[in-house]
Amino acid sequence: MYRPSICTACGTQYPAGKTPEVCPICADDRQYLPENGQHWTSHEELLQNYSVRILPLHERLYELTIAPTFAIGQRALLVLSDQGNILWDCIPLLNEPTRAFIESKGGLKAIAFSHPHYYSNVTDWAAAFDCPVHIHHRDAEWITQKDKRIQLWEGEEKALWEGMRLHHIGGHFPGSSVLEAPFLSKEGALCCGDTLVLSPSKRHLSVMYSYPNRIPLPLSEMRRIQQRFEALSFDAYYGYAPGHNIIAGVKGLLKESMSRYC
Repeated sequence: MYRPSICTACGTQYPAGKTPEVCPICADDRQYLPENGQHWTSHEELLQNYSVRILPLHERLYELTIAPTFAIGQRALLVLSDQGNILWDCIPLLNEPTRAFIESKGGLKAIAFSHPHYYSNVTDWAAAFDCPVHIHHRDAEWITQKDKRIQLWEGEEKALWEGMRLHHIGGHFPGSSVLEAPFLSKEGALCCGDTLVLSPSKRHLSVMYSYPNRIPLPLSEMRRIQQRFEALSFDAYYGYAPGHNIIAGVKGLLKESMSRYC
């Protein structure tokens, strides 16, 4: 019996019996293959060796991470809304305590993504909560598991509910996007994945074609992205990993950071 395989480097899950020799997401310039080569694991092995850590960041926002750290250390963000909760990005492990916690908060109305490095085992999450998955159509080629719940969206933005919107930004990936949640701060918060990445000093935000391989974007693309962010209303930021949070004044920081590039 074939079991779905999960890349240990990036956390992407591939269908049973269709495991590639090398994970194409890791082989791409925006990621990398470990020096010791390609390795695979299974959801069953993850269940045995890892747990999910759930941390409140705001009364209506929770961080989900795998402990100990697995793959690229990505996190998912659970945004709570009276009109339905949304999971922003995924982590490669869904266990029973995590499912029960989310159900206790009202389940999921939808799942949405910043970019392909977070697709992980999205079909398992969508099936568990019987909800749609929103992925920008420009990143459709990276979907490793087909599912009727996956809905490709087009254009520059997609309205959700309670003022939440998905905004197409591009840059890191053609379909890189952010989630706007206006009720998470005074001026609104952006959940970004790594469409925007915060420096360790928390005094600089960057947008790159490849973060691990230090490949920059063209200047024209940086200016286009700068204009996209200037058109949005926000003062808080939640990035791709634990600790990548700024709860006030982030738009000014972003403007200053982008001016250094452009």
